[in-house]
Amino acid sequence: MIPVINNLLNTHNTSKSTRMGFSDTGQTKILIIEDDNYMQLILRKFLGKSYEIEICPSALEALSFLQNGNIPDLVISDLNTPNLSGLEFITQMQSSDFFKSIPVVIVSGEDSSEIRVKCLNTGADDFIVKPFNPAELEARVRAILRRIGKNVQSI
Repeated sequence: MIPVINNLLNTHNTSKSTRMGFSDTGQTKILIIEDDNYMQLILRKFLGKSYEIEICPSALEALSFLQNGNIPDLVISDLNTPNLSGLEFITQMQSSDFFKSIPVVIVSGEDSSEIRVKCLNTGADDFIVKPFNPAELEARVRAILRRIGKNVQSI
């Protein structure tokens, strides 16, 4: 898989761009919280085909992004992000009447049952362990979006 990732990195600019927020295209919006450039690229490549994607490298930056009126239909967050963990991010989301209805999928290298249960009990809607099959993540995203009544395209 590494040659594929290296090829993607060679053909795409992974430098930080000025974050403008979501557009008004009507496309389903996904906020991804991930500090690893490789993982950002993989998630953007696979999910960007069908969804509008914004990436924040930290949960703290994601909270600021949300508070500026950028409301996604779903959030995918790494558990271990700089400054604020994915678990703390979920807690912040759940404490807000405005944000608590936004579904959150945790993606993490942590594979202990205790961590998964803690995230789900805190408010995560799903938990997927790294490394993962991107097609499985897409299927889980589609399933959650169907449950909340979002129009989901077949991929």
